[in-house]
Amino acid sequence: MSDEATLESLRLADSFLPVGTDSVSYALEQFVADDAVTDAEELRALVGTVLRRQHGRADLVALRAAHAAAAAGDIDAVERADRRLTAATLPAEFRESSERTGDRLLTLQRDLRDERLLESYGAAVDADEAPGNYAVALGTVAALADVPEREACLLACHEFATAQLGAAQRLMRLGSTEVQRVLDDLRPAMVDAVEASAEREVDDMAPFAPLVDVRSAEHERAQRRLFLS
Repeated sequence: MSDEATLESLRLADSFLPVGTDSVSYALEQFVADDAVTDAEELRALVGTVLRRQHGRADLVALRAAHAAAAAGDIDAVERADRRLTAATLPAEFRESSERTGDRLLTLQRDLRDERLLESYGAAVDADEAPGNYAVALGTVAALADVPEREACLLACHEFATAQLGAAQRLMRLGSTEVQRVLDDLRPAMVDAVEASAEREVDDMAPFAPLVDVRSAEHERAQRRLFLS
């Protein structure tokens, strides 16, 4: 990977990137509210479950498909992966947060880059012809920046995990060292998710984390919410 691609991957994984992923808890807020996640070990188990059962079976599959399509200049295949991910994502909050953060990533990258495919994809999202899911936007951007597919998947897992742990620090009493230990412990789950995604095609997306879906539905109706999902 070139120096430019490495630097771009670091930017895409940085919480400083203004795309709103720090406003998404992926149902963690509801788990904490229900006392279903009360400590670092339960947090690690939850985030690991989402990585393996949601990301590895759906989001990373869509990311890979978008990456390959963007590298080939196939905007139709990018949009197909995008629509398929929305169809495979059951919780309404997850669809909403994915589309909102994906739209922000696309808007930012369109301002930073002069890429015809990126403009075409962004125009399709603007016209409601494609949902603009974050994983698909990330895969597209990564391919155009020459970030390899596997590295893009690992980047996505790391960004998701750090966003969740950042949310946990706002919702729970966790020290910085404790959070970093959880992040270290999540590395096998990240690798598992990336490897699982390589075994699936776009039509094989099948996320399965029913308890997470239920908590998300409860969070959608909560009277007070700090996070989008």
